[in-house]
Amino acid sequence: MSRPDHPTPCAERPRAALAITVEPLLLIAALFWTLAANGRFFAAALHGRSPGDAATWGFAAALAVGLVALHLLLLALVANRWTVKPLLAAMTVATAFATYYMQTYGVYLDPSMLRSTLHTDVAEARELLGWTLLPHLALYAALPLTLLARVRIVSRPWRSAAAVRGAWLLGALACAVAALVAVYQPLASLMRNHKEARYLITPANLLWSVASVAAADTRGAARPRTPIGLDAAPGPSWRTQRRARVLVLVVGETARAENWGLNGYARQTTPQLARLPLVSFADVTACGTDTETSVPCMFAPVGRRDYDAARIRSSESLLHVAARAGVQVHWRDNQTGCKGVCDTLPNDHVATLNPPGLCAQGRCLDEALLYDIDHRLGAARGTQLWVLHMLGNHGPSYFRRYPPAFARHQPACASDELQHCSREEIVNAYDNALLYTDHVLAALVAKLQAHAPQVDSAMLYVSDHGESLGEHGLFLHGVPYAIAPPQQTKVPMLLWTSDGFAHAAGLDTACLSRRAMRPASHDHLFHTVLGLLDVRTALHDPAWDLVAGCRSDAS
Repeated sequence: MSRPDHPTPCAERPRAALAITVEPLLLIAALFWTLAANGRFFAAALHGRSPGDAATWGFAAALAVGLVALHLLLLALVANRWTVKPLLAAMTVATAFATYYMQTYGVYLDPSMLRSTLHTDVAEARELLGWTLLPHLALYAALPLTLLARVRIVSRPWRSAAAVRGAWLLGALACAVAALVAVYQPLASLMRNHKEARYLITPANLLWSVASVAAADTRGAARPRTPIGLDAAPGPSWRTQRRARVLVLVVGETARAENWGLNGYARQTTPQLARLPLVSFADVTACGTDTETSVPCMFAPVGRRDYDAARIRSSESLLHVAARAGVQVHWRDNQTGCKGVCDTLPNDHVATLNPPGLCAQGRCLDEALLYDIDHRLGAARGTQLWVLHMLGNHGPSYFRRYPPAFARHQPACASDELQHCSREEIVNAYDNALLYTDHVLAALVAKLQAHAPQVDSAMLYVSDHGESLGEHGLFLHGVPYAIAPPQQTKVPMLLWTSDGFAHAAGLDTACLSRRAMRPASHDHLFHTVLGLLDVRTALHDPAWDLVAGCRSDAS
């Protein structure tokens, strides 16, 4: 049998549905992202404008042209015929994830939020992956990727390709400038009054945040942390100290002042703490709205009042200053790490301790932080600072933060996806988690009280940031600080001391109670801890030490 001269159609190699050069493909991607991924940006930019006003449509059109030109410029600078498809595929998937969480929880994708995302552990990531994410990914990732897979990139000779690329870059730049000039006044007003809106421009926000975090981390990795408090030394009370002195600093997670029972919340979410002789600070402002910002900031000597993220991250922390003076420091974590503040210092994670009955599927209840505390108190010598980093009320899975015995407010949201729950259910679950935090803190105080004859002890608790529970359409946390609502910036703080600790430090508890009624912030933490431990250093500023004005002269 003779063979055919040409292959049969079935034997032909399938061809891509569309042959296209790089630049038009980039333009299509920029158009798609502008229209599909920037709904929140357009909503913010057009807020307060009348839809029937022709100027509104002109402003919107100019913004759209500007966004297309911006993304085209960014892509055209790095894409070529070999990298364009992998680049667009990766950005499409990343953009689909970003828009889902931005739309669902009202978050802004700035460098702090991206840093938090990159440091998310497996257990936390699992809680954020819900079934409602799948339809969004199917529409905004799977469908575009399917179309992209059928594209065949047409190549040009390099001289021709360079000339065409240059023309496209100039054209995109011209369009961007024209759009900017056309709406300069209203756009300048928007960016001046609502700077956070730039973090809604997607995926430019993603590219900027990735570059910003990578640059900062690269600079930080290139040099050791700058030592601070080199003059730190024990204070006079150390010479007369007869018993061990232990300060337990508990860093809470996502507890907001508005729902804190000791602060006058309609529900008593802190019933056990309410029965203890402690000082609750009524008006405390956090340094940030996410853990990645707040934790390094609250352990820094200046903090928010002269905020410099690069300086904070590149310098040693309060813990290093205390250790330099001879304090025995230890960090125990039930979160995603100490964010650099305990680098080179003793630390452990409750998951590795795995206390019986308190850990499952990579997560531990906060009572695990108290594992072996009795033994450590019994063996305590000298002056010690123990930091316990709680999981607290970390969302969105509030119902996973407490055991069934604390599910007192019902109905409570029992889903990882808050959009499946009513606001009442969300608040109930959140308040239940606060009840459990109250229990853990009270249990810690009970252990400290039990060892009071041998150890002078104190507990200082403060949350790292607050949480939005649906107010103004916002959930979780991480809103840029300049526009963050008080639900995310106002946090609870309290201080308990044993009689022996208060006496040795010369503390006037009545004076402390009066001081607690005035405003305070995370900026006070560095100096207050040094004051409580009687560590002397030029870094210690008595004006920012919450107990300095309530200490007797004899101390």
